[in-house]
Amino acid sequence: MSRPARQGEERRGRGLGRGLAALLGEQEWHGEAGLGEAGGGASARAARQVPIEFLHPAPGQPRRKFPQEELRALANSIKQKGVLQPILVRPKGDGHFEIVAGERRWRAAQMSGLHQVPVFERDLTDAEALECALVENIQRSDLDPMEEARGYRQLMQRFGHSQEALARLLSKSRAHVANMLRLLKLPVGVQAMLADGRLGVGHARPLIGRSDAGELAARILREGLNVRQVEELTAPAARRPPAGKKLALPHKSADVRQLEQDLADSLGLAVDLRQGARESGRMTISWRSYEQLENVCERLMRPPESGSRLAPARPGRSRR
Repeated sequence: MSRPARQGEERRGRGLGRGLAALLGEQEWHGEAGLGEAGGGASARAARQVPIEFLHPAPGQPRRKFPQEELRALANSIKQKGVLQPILVRPKGDGHFEIVAGERRWRAAQMSGLHQVPVFERDLTDAEALECALVENIQRSDLDPMEEARGYRQLMQRFGHSQEALARLLSKSRAHVANMLRLLKLPVGVQAMLADGRLGVGHARPLIGRSDAGELAARILREGLNVRQVEELTAPAARRPPAGKKLALPHKSADVRQLEQDLADSLGLAVDLRQGARESGRMTISWRSYEQLENVCERLMRPPESGSRLAPARPGRSRR
């Protein structure tokens, strides 16, 4: 269904990086089901209850895996509190709907035994529906790296977005979009390691374009190499360790090594943490291009959001 160009331009001007609230309006999206908060838009419709069997997954859903343990946890929460955020849908005809955002909630609601779920119905084009699905999943960190990369490629191929336009659309840096798309050049086996979490993005990026990427990925897993060691391993011959010499693991606690790896995977750059006396220390982030520097500066200076992954993950351990 087509929309006037001016309306589409206004919608994009609000910025997708703030999530679905930016697409649908703050009041409409954050209002609870049944409150009738339509957000003032002429085409907005209040949340309402719909039989759960009338909802159907979207063929272009960017998220492909729904771990059972996560669904069970969400289903238990739904049993106690219900579905707190409506599912975004668009009409399919005959009273049925295609899920645009919220398939995980829909699946968990089925597991919890609900017969109806709250929905927001919107008339969205294919492009808008895909954008909404990507935004929700990216904002919730629900996509694995390969799902995110394939989602970017789908937006570019189907709807003609350039990397720069896509970065603006999703409030990401162009360097981030470019780096994620480059992951699609990795062999299928290495992509699978990224998708299931065995390999981090920071580990995989130096393997792009190498004929021995599969063998190197297997060695990374076998020897537990961190991002810096992978960069040394894939460096030009003049900078590599002597043949047959195993890379030495740094003398750091397991917690420090894990935090170092988490930061490197998140930033996509080599990170070195050095512990000093007591609680002091030094963190070094290595960058190899101005694009990478711009990307990391943008991320470090971004205001923290509630529920940020930068919050301490373990008692007594600070990430500031």
